[in-house]
Amino acid sequence: MNSHTAQVDDLRLVALQSAVNCTDLFVRFQLTEWSLLEMFDDVAAAARDLVQAVVDKTAADAPGFVTVRLRLSGDCLLVEVEDDQVARAHDEAPVVRGRQTGAVPLEGRGKLVWCELPLPPGLTAERVRLPRRDQRRSQVPEHPDGEAPGPDPEVVDRVLVGLQRREW
Repeated sequence: MNSHTAQVDDLRLVALQSAVNCTDLFVRFQLTEWSLLEMFDDVAAAARDLVQAVVDKTAADAPGFVTVRLRLSGDCLLVEVEDDQVARAHDEAPVVRGRQTGAVPLEGRGKLVWCELPLPPGLTAERVRLPRRDQRRSQVPEHPDGEAPGPDPEVVDRVLVGLQRREW
């Protein structure tokens, strides 16, 4: 594994069953952004397995958090899952069908588990096409005199009247 990271993105979730579905959506979005959608099945399965392992060991009345991270590094894509379950900090990494996995306890809070998936042949992290972002234009129209408009007085009046009627 090459330690140089070319691109990384993550998502923090509450460690409930819904986190597994959110993980699928996050993986699909990120792989689409990176033009690696052909890896979706393998990456999503690995991410689901890692997140499900955290969710299965989480108390439903105090679930904590789980962070799902995708990292492009060298000739592989790493799926990393961090949890904040101190009691489980020394558990081993879950088994992910035929993939290299690992677990690292985090100082004072939970652990990080990871799974390594190879990028398609001939592709390295540095060669993955990353999304291009155009500079966003301001949503506020420019005025010819150069001054920004103030708030609409009618809207301000309605807000103030509404606040006065509200019982706090």
